[in-house]
Amino acid sequence: MLKAGDALLTVDLQNDFCPGGALAVSKGDEVVPILNRWIEEAGAAGVPVFASRDWNPPDHISFKDRGGPWPPHCIRDTFGAAFHPDLMLPPGVEVISKAETSDADSYSAFGETDLSERLRNAGIKRVWVGGLAQDYCVRATALDALKEGFEVHLIVSATRPVDVNPDDGRRALEEIWRAGGILEHTVKQ
Repeated sequence: MLKAGDALLTVDLQNDFCPGGALAVSKGDEVVPILNRWIEEAGAAGVPVFASRDWNPPDHISFKDRGGPWPPHCIRDTFGAAFHPDLMLPPGVEVISKAETSDADSYSAFGETDLSERLRNAGIKRVWVGGLAQDYCVRATALDALKEGFEVHLIVSATRPVDVNPDDGRRALEEIWRAGGILEHTVKQ
């Protein structure tokens, strides 16, 4: 399924977003083996893998003590900010750090990063997306990828929502689909 001109993008599969983390997504760790199968296929097909991560300073604007909606999470150079230990990122993975400054937040892996430029420089036309959380960072990343002109395939089984409000995950999937994203329900064995 993956071919030349494709890239696999894992979104924020970090310890703080998995069970036991500071901002845990329910069953967020269940996407790890699914994405590992996609990473393996990407390697076999010679397709590049990109991995975004929140890389927050300790006084980030999204934190509750600064008036934001979230508890402190993914503080750079901490265990919580590290990728999930079972995620098998390949050598040469392109890491995209976002939300790196105290006063700017970014749900999207494209927000104030050079991801779009990196993808274009690699000749990428289609982006396959999975990770956390479906209704926040995955949603924003997929929508921005579409705005940047990439064909977006969302690997539905490789995402989980925070679901702060009931049905946020479902609404995010519908929004991505309405914007032109392709919802992939294929499960890799």
